[in-house]
Amino acid sequence: MESFLSPGLLYGLEHSSLTCWIICGILALLSITSWAVILSKHFLLSRVHRSNLSFLREYRESNHPLELFQQREHREYSSYYHIYHAACREMAWYLLGEDEPGATFAARLQGAGRITPSQMGAVQNSMERSVAEAALRLEARMSWVATALSGAPFLGLLGTVWGILDTFSMLTTAGSTADLATLAPGITTALVTTVLGLLVAIPSMVCYNSLVNRIRGMVVRLDNFASELSAGLDRTFVDHRFSTEILPSMSALGSPSMPAFTGTNSSPLPSAMHAAPLRA
Repeated sequence: MESFLSPGLLYGLEHSSLTCWIICGILALLSITSWAVILSKHFLLSRVHRSNLSFLREYRESNHPLELFQQREHREYSSYYHIYHAACREMAWYLLGEDEPGATFAARLQGAGRITPSQMGAVQNSMERSVAEAALRLEARMSWVATALSGAPFLGLLGTVWGILDTFSMLTTAGSTADLATLAPGITTALVTTVLGLLVAIPSMVCYNSLVNRIRGMVVRLDNFASELSAGLDRTFVDHRFSTEILPSMSALGSPSMPAFTGTNSSPLPSAMHAAPLRA
């Protein structure tokens, strides 16, 4: 341990005050929390990425857009699966009146008709909600890492300022007998908290930026998969034929009723504005 720490940092820890130890304890808690979130998020994103690739390969190899939905295989870590399942549940409701595949699902699907573009809009809304929920799950607990990287330097600065104030207070009581040996423990202790704050903040900042970039890339891929799924469902199940309903004629709507103008400041129209009779 002594070989790992620098002599100045070790000297400052040996002469630390109660305030310094309290701030160091808070920094240690922030560091432990930050690293716990970073490691768990790293393994989660890796697992979600592998699960998404596996589900995407199965979806593109399937013969029917609802084939995987009919198999009822739950994939907990695949965000693609949750988007797909939400869209298929909504689609099955409009096609068959049920949101879960039963024993006769395949047979009933053969005789089902098609849905309208407005109903497809509801299916797309369900996919958008699922994408938003998946993004929130991916970003969960990242605020703890952000707190560590932004709060640790300020805690270190607080400990440094506090220690320097204690050192100057000791300098005034020591009088003319104060020398460098007297001031060294207080100044070194004051700088320890700043060093520890930076040691907590710098790794948290690097890991936070890396995780945020990975999450943003995954959210973009979620949107792309939702667009691909929407296009496949639209081609298979949506009826885009124009309606044969005929709009009513203008005469059938009747003439609009205009209120009579009863203003007191009205004046007769000038003679030049009267319509001239048509000449043969």
